Amino acid sequence: MTLIIVALIILAIGIWGTKEESPLRKYKSLVLIAGAVVFIIGLGTASIRQISPGHVGVQVLFGKVQSHVLYEGLSLVNPLIDVTEMSTQTQNYTMSGSFDEGAKQGDDAIRVLSNDGLEVVIDLTILYRVVATSAPKIYRSIGVDYQDKVIRPTARTGIRESASYFDATDLFAEKREAFEQKIRNQIEKAFKERGLVLEQMLVRNISLPASVKESIERKITAVQDAQRMKFVLEKEQQEAERKRVEARGVADAQKIVNEGLSDRVLQFETIKIQKELVTSPNAKIIILGNSKGTTPFIIGGEGK
Repeated sequence: MTLIIVALIILAIGIWGTKEESPLRKYKSLVLIAGAVVFIIGLGTASIRQISPGHVGVQVLFGKVQSHVLYEGLSLVNPLIDVTEMSTQTQNYTMSGSFDEGAKQGDDAIRVLSNDGLEVVIDLTILYRVVATSAPKIYRSIGVDYQDKVIRPTARTGIRESASYFDATDLFAEKREAFEQKIRNQIEKAFKERGLVLEQMLVRNISLPASVKESIERKITAVQDAQRMKFVLEKEQQEAERKRVEARGVADAQKIVNEGLSDRVLQFETIKIQKELVTSPNAKIIILGNSKGTTPFIIGGEGK
């Protein structure tokens, strides 16, 4: 645009500054040619705009925002249009109690009151991006500083309103997931109305009053002790059951053996043993009793 203005000045000098009495009259043709060349170059450069990767260009003509956006790369536009780039990449906004972690230096953590009236301090990170087609709407209604105008107040308000439905101990442990989901839904809805997309919300830290922390720690310790005792009892019960099964198996085995050892079986086994003794090459004397079931008495053999 600057070159076009310079070209118009040169052309004006060439037309009105080269009258008969002017010393520049003999350079009139040269001045006009130079002005025309500069004008053409300026027109060409003003008509071609390059948009950076991950950005879109919002066009403004005579103070009016155009609905059509320019996407990354080269685009041919009206040379009178003013183009403002807006990022469509993922951006983050952090509110933290640490001095150098957040978007603002110092303690920027969010302090909220829980349902039971206790103050809770929360560190939060918002990941979001601008919807490309909504960039003209954002530029017209908010401007380019949408972080301070929309992201920050929406996130802080969403957390404060959501925290009022939960007790402090719930935020720290049992219902933390429900708390985060409630915040996410509220912020996501507000962002969508503004042409923004909430990609992720990270509750980085929740700090409770010291008295509440001690109460939670005692509760967690008691729960862990109860679970440990339950595990020990279950293990002992399993061991007792194993011993009962083992004893039952031994008793069943003995019962089966006793039922199978009838008098005939015992007599048969005795006869087999006696037969083996008789056929043995070792010298021996076998004394047999007259009563039923009497065990033979052996004299002699290798072990005498």
